[in-house]
Amino acid sequence: MARAANKLAASGTARMVAAFAKARREQMGLTQEELGALIGYTASAISAMETCAQPASDKMLMELERVLGDGMNIFEMARKFVLLDKYPPQFQDFALMEAESVTLSSYQTYVVDGLFQTPDYARALIGGGFPKLPDATVDELVDARIARRSLFDRTEPIAMIELILDEAALLRTIGSRDIMSEQLYALAEDAERDNVSLQVIRLNRGEKGPHAGTRGDMVLVTTSEHHHVVYLESQDESVLVSDPVKVARLTHRYAKIRSQALSPDDSVSLIQKLAGEARNDQHPPMVQVELQQ
Repeated sequence: MARAANKLAASGTARMVAAFAKARREQMGLTQEELGALIGYTASAISAMETCAQPASDKMLMELERVLGDGMNIFEMARKFVLLDKYPPQFQDFALMEAESVTLSSYQTYVVDGLFQTPDYARALIGGGFPKLPDATVDELVDARIARRSLFDRTEPIAMIELILDEAALLRTIGSRDIMSEQLYALAEDAERDNVSLQVIRLNRGEKGPHAGTRGDMVLVTTSEHHHVVYLESQDESVLVSDPVKVARLTHRYAKIRSQALSPDDSVSLIQKLAGEARNDQHPPMVQVELQQ
């Protein structure tokens, strides 16, 4: 039943891959079983891919390129679009822009930014939502989210990535204390990358004057063509803001939020402290850390 539904819901990319793979296989005189043996899959898996009952995975696409590609890079080029199909609809317009960005500046208030999430944190977050998603869908969404981390290691050009987290996102347990501890340590490790800056805005920031971040999350992007865009998302709906006046206003607000956050060094110290306390099963919301604002 699920595979029949997959056939009906298959994307244009999945159908293109299936048609081209079948045409190339037949052109090379290979049976489904023979192709499967060459790339490490069963004949039934090849049949499922060609009928869109089970679209090609990223691993299968790489193997298809190796055996059937013929130097045209069709399957290699299809990889990012197949990955795009796995994202929630409200995120798809932004996903390619994020992957090709030269600067990315994110402010998040409730949970850790998806780009920085560990697999277990992402699974707990996605699988714990409402309405509950099927396990297979959760697996796909987790894989797609973790694949975004390739942006950290891109070299041409290097992406400069900045994250400002509200302290509440660090104190909110997602999944379990062990998962939170692992996530917090992973954040601290990511902050050590040369192309990453991470800051935390304290819960008590409002006591020192107006808090510029009370209107919610935002992600500022500079594209490879040097266009400036802001991505906003709430309750499974999203907006891409490109109007220069609106982008400028949100950019100024983001700069104010950044000025109200802890320094990068103090932020990492706080995150490491909270990670250790989560691992030791203490109570992070009660922690008072003596750091300069």
